[in-house]
Amino acid sequence: MSGKRSIFEDVGEAPRTAPAPAGGVIDTGRGGARGAIRVWLMILFALVVVMIAVGGLTRLTDSGLSITEWAPITGAIPPLSEADWAAEFELYRAIPEYQLQNKGMSLAEFKVIYWWEWGHRQLGRVIGLVWAVGFLWCLIRRRIPAGWTPRLLGLGLLGGLQGAIGWWMVSSGLTGTMLDVASYRLAIHLGLAFVILGLIAWYVLLLGRTDAQLLQARRAREGRLFSMSTGLMHFAMLQILLGALVAGIDAGRNYTDWPLMAGGFLPPDIFAIEPLWRNFFEDDGLVQFMHRMAGYLLFVFGIVVWARGRKSANAATRVAFHGVLGMMVVQMGLGILTVVYSAPWHIAIVHQFGAVVLWVLILRGRFLAQYPQAQSVRG
Repeated sequence: MSGKRSIFEDVGEAPRTAPAPAGGVIDTGRGGARGAIRVWLMILFALVVVMIAVGGLTRLTDSGLSITEWAPITGAIPPLSEADWAAEFELYRAIPEYQLQNKGMSLAEFKVIYWWEWGHRQLGRVIGLVWAVGFLWCLIRRRIPAGWTPRLLGLGLLGGLQGAIGWWMVSSGLTGTMLDVASYRLAIHLGLAFVILGLIAWYVLLLGRTDAQLLQARRAREGRLFSMSTGLMHFAMLQILLGALVAGIDAGRNYTDWPLMAGGFLPPDIFAIEPLWRNFFEDDGLVQFMHRMAGYLLFVFGIVVWARGRKSANAATRVAFHGVLGMMVVQMGLGILTVVYSAPWHIAIVHQFGAVVLWVLILRGRFLAQYPQAQSVRG
């Protein structure tokens, strides 16, 4: 109950002892070090992008099978003496790739492909170390925002799974008559890399605003556009997986005419391999045809999503979907150049990097459809 007021007190004057207004319930939880965690995730994001590029170059240089053992800890130390190099080379000479494709390779040539694969694996170790140090530091100091511990821990678990899948992929090319890794295992390996990259990007976007700002923004969400961009995201992932199948069997280096394939709409003898299902993974003509057709359909669907996005009342959302469409045009052009020039490594790796850029732009457009940026009444 308030005390007596002076007759000389102004009517609008608040009591001097009145407590400051309290914030909302959403602001009372543990905020954590959102900014620091966001920077840490950005570093991880950059490292994963580099990892995808190095992995692509490792594949394009046929270096992926040069290390025939999986040693997550001791493998961090490369050969340090001529005897060590001779032992590594002897292991490589025992696998089908050497015996059927690279017989007569010199030790100097072997060292080139070895360093590519070692660098790829070493970068994976660096990413794991950066994640572990950052996560444990935030956990011990209790700086992780409420509800974020499972998300950040999940990134580390997915990273560990990615390493195991990487070895599962490499092991497929070490026996029998395989000259390369199994294409479907390569697709799973690359697909998981894009999943990890996408999760990191989404978390960076979420941490860029407070929980209160996200809650406020969600009230203005564009549900239809969010659903359509989610479909575009899934379609883009399918195209990425098909691209991995193309890379896995070097299908991009055959059928170099465009828009036809060997002079026709369909490549010849697309179901020559028995059993039938193997053609969808191992026939270079059919695999490249699927990648081309999926690319056309993805582009058409991208235009549909862009047409919806350009009608958004939010300027930032419109700009985001303009960027998606622009990158889709660039990526399609890069894909055509890759085919016409028979997938030289410098064009192929730019095409793969274009997939990374497009993937992130789609995710950003989807995020802004879910959480539109605040803007003035004038727009």
